[in-house]
Amino acid sequence: MTQKERPEIASAHFLDSAGLGGALSNYPRGAVIFSQDSLADSVFYIRDGKIKLTVTSSGGKEAVIALLGRGEFFGQACLAGEVRRMATAIGLTDCSLTRIDKESIATLLKNDPGFSGFFLQRMLKRSIRADEDLVDQLFNSSEKRLARALLLLANYSSDTPIELSIPKISQETLAEMIGTTRSRVSFFMNKFRRLGYINYKVQIEVRPSLLNILVDEPAVSVRGATSGTEALPALSPPSPKAGPPLRARR
Repeated sequence: MTQKERPEIASAHFLDSAGLGGALSNYPRGAVIFSQDSLADSVFYIRDGKIKLTVTSSGGKEAVIALLGRGEFFGQACLAGEVRRMATAIGLTDCSLTRIDKESIATLLKNDPGFSGFFLQRMLKRSIRADEDLVDQLFNSSEKRLARALLLLANYSSDTPIELSIPKISQETLAEMIGTTRSRVSFFMNKFRRLGYINYKVQIEVRPSLLNILVDEPAVSVRGATSGTEALPALSPPSPKAGPPLRARR
């Protein structure tokens, strides 16, 4: 992968070169791709669209544990010996996916050092993102969590500081994503729209000014990881004397 090559392009290149990228499956918005506790026998690669991973407790409570977009892999726990799916994968939008059976991707990881290194890098980024999500959940208000979720869904990047649109998703889904109630999401969405940070009709239009919710100083840069983008919002734990700052990188 060249320095400027986007991760989703690099992923597709590796899979196509290995003869694993040809078969595509299309899923409509809301479709269940696999269910929690179903047989884990394959890894999925997202060619287009977004999916969410949810976990349901024995008591029936559901939580969103990850949002993934174009260029991302999911279902990779089968490569670590997991026999059953740990989560349910659902299309957040219409999706185009490549399904790769466990044996084929395991062989590719073993025989192609380039793909192996790239795949490891993607998994490490996912791990970092999971840590940042936990910090966000533990230390930040639901208002900041919602702002961050909208920016992540829009694949916001400091390289493209323009208004971005995302498919309109329900307030119930947004509430599940950030761990709050639908009424709180409705309150903050109306507030963001009133302040000019977002607009929503058919789609949700996310404007860079939404970053004002996350930072005390507009000049502070932010980052995260989803769909291969950089410079997305990721909040750090608060210091004893200050509110929760952003970790500035790049």
